[in-house]
Amino acid sequence: MTTTNTTAAAAASLQTKLLGLDQFMTGQLEQWKGVGAAVAVVHKDQVIWSKGYGYRDLEAGLEVTPDTLFAIGSSTKSFTAAAAAQLVDEGLLDWDTPVKTYLPDFQMYDPVATERLTIRDMLCHRSGLPRHEMVWYNSPRSREELLLSLRHLEPNRDFRSKWQYQNLMYMAAGYLIGHLKGTSWEQVVQERLLNPLGMNSSLFSVKEMQQLSNYAKPYMDHEGVHTQIPFRTIDAIGPAGCLNSCLTDMTAWLQFQLQQGVWKENSLISKEQMAEMHIPQMASDSPFHSKELPVSTYGLGWMIEPYRGHAMIHHGGAIDGFASQVAFLPDEQIGIVVLSNTNGSVIPYTTAFYIMDCLLGMEPVDWTSTFLGLMGQVELTEEEKPKPEASPSVQPLDCPVSVYTGTYNHPGYGEILVHETDEGLQMRLNNLDMPLQYKGSHSFSVTLSHFGWSLDCTFEVNEGLPAASVCVPFVLEPKARPILFTRLQD
Repeated sequence: MTTTNTTAAAAASLQTKLLGLDQFMTGQLEQWKGVGAAVAVVHKDQVIWSKGYGYRDLEAGLEVTPDTLFAIGSSTKSFTAAAAAQLVDEGLLDWDTPVKTYLPDFQMYDPVATERLTIRDMLCHRSGLPRHEMVWYNSPRSREELLLSLRHLEPNRDFRSKWQYQNLMYMAAGYLIGHLKGTSWEQVVQERLLNPLGMNSSLFSVKEMQQLSNYAKPYMDHEGVHTQIPFRTIDAIGPAGCLNSCLTDMTAWLQFQLQQGVWKENSLISKEQMAEMHIPQMASDSPFHSKELPVSTYGLGWMIEPYRGHAMIHHGGAIDGFASQVAFLPDEQIGIVVLSNTNGSVIPYTTAFYIMDCLLGMEPVDWTSTFLGLMGQVELTEEEKPKPEASPSVQPLDCPVSVYTGTYNHPGYGEILVHETDEGLQMRLNNLDMPLQYKGSHSFSVTLSHFGWSLDCTFEVNEGLPAASVCVPFVLEPKARPILFTRLQD
């Protein structure tokens, strides 16, 4: 039997192990209140499954297909790491040369990090910097402006002491990649990865995606109802998560990983640099720690974890209304991609793990129950569900509202506007309005509905004078200090 026939026979054998996948997906969409999903599986150079489920446009009744475009969120990070690897092959970049060597004006808050931070540190999340998501989320600032903000963002860990997932560092890595090629990160990825791999449908902007005919709309589950939500434009932070793609394109990306940087007999990245991305660089945290996933590490643009004793390399992604999981088992030469258009959905994970169980010949884990447990949830009957409580009464202010209203500034976060509306006091950052509810002693509860956060902020008030500043704990990590915004004079 020829090699081609052997590969085809192996693919056909694996395909028969997925005969229950359609039924599984129907159940998952129902269980997790998902709108749509797309699932593909590859074995070596064969695509053995590529299928859409549910709806890309619920209102119009348009179904998901293998060519439906989804935002893939942080699964973009592997593309940024791959573009860096190509520059290492080219001799333009070294993993362990300080970024300041290439960008003399580069500066972090921590002077040690300023002098020593490398692109390896950026790509494996060990800069010492916590997430600081509200710096970039919905911000109108450019990539260059966000890069300059880094010097004002306080770390909460020593440099290289702990893994801390960091989108701004990936933005900075992408900026460096574009700078070294005298162009943009987008153009480097387009010309050196997407074009050679034939990923002709993939693009960088949700605005461009909406001009096409076959794209998924973003949804969230709001009190049991599928609700369409706005697309989130994240172009400035793009290298951390702005790619939009489909099964047809992402299967090529998986095969490229399995073939260690070779595509159609052409080496786009050396095996040496592919290995750098695919080996552990830093012990990491995982929200899915379990007996099946006992250890978590991070490479360069990839999570590296054993799955039930098998080597697994993967990366998930999430941005408003979308979730993704891109995973492969290098020893078995199996790759899986799952795309979803439901906000915060775990379907990409439950599906990928179910497929692995089937293809590895293992009894499938009850991932629905496992994930409910990991998220601290249990399925309740209607009688067991808590009854809604009455809204708490609003505590009256102790001083005139003018004491709090005004514009406050932080050099890294930018300006916050505290203003009075018909619905009460609100705080606005990056064009996001956040309701304020008074708690006494010049403290307020501030609600960030986009993240599901409710934080306590405190104004510094001297008797009879407008507040001089406001502290907001935007960084929800240990040892991270609240962000101090200082009043701007009228």
